[in-house]
Amino acid sequence: MKCTHVALQVRDLARSAAFYARYCRLRIIHERTENGVHVAWLGWGEDPPKFVIVLLEEPYVRNIQPPWQHIGMSVDSRGEVDDAFAKSQADGLSPTWPPTDGGPIVGYFCGVPDPDGNLIEFSFGQRIG
Repeated sequence: MKCTHVALQVRDLARSAAFYARYCRLRIIHERTENGVHVAWLGWGEDPPKFVIVLLEEPYVRNIQPPWQHIGMSVDSRGEVDDAFAKSQADGLSPTWPPTDGGPIVGYFCGVPDPDGNLIEFSFGQRIG
């Protein structure tokens, strides 16, 4: 298992991308608008990238954790995604995203909260790492 990405809600994607470029030498390697949300993946230039920071531009007044803010963990099979989801249900956690096939970029994934409510995404087939 390895961490592939961290996704963060931001108020101004261009401003945040400039910060990560200046301080971390990351650059935009993928960008799209999905359901009205501007999304950018920031990476160091490997193809495919080993790790990205995903910025999701969505206006907000207070920094309340939105349902898509998460830590992404890559696993070796769809079965491991299903296993993470099943474990979360057996442990009494409330999974945020059931196993879903998001297509060739997003892959097969589910979202499971840790005990403090931080969301962990388990994915197979994402074009990262």
